[in-house]
Amino acid sequence: MIVLATDVVRTGFLLPESVLYSDWFSVFATFVAINTVIYVVLGVIKVLPKVRRRSRGGASRRSETRSIHPDAPA
Repeated sequence: MIVLATDVVRTGFLLPESVLYSDWFSVFATFVAINTVIYVVLGVIKVLPKVRRRSRGGASRRSETRSIHPDAPA
């Protein structure tokens, strides 16, 4: 059977049904699905703003200003 380049472009690359129902293809499809979910989660985490916990004490606050204008309010 002769397959022309235009036939491949028009129909795409089709696999036989025996390949699609084989065990190795199921494992491969599962790996691709899990990998896709992981990258979607990582992408969403990257887009969302960072979550910052508020500290209750003043340990993280400075006792004096570090501004170049020392007389400015803190």
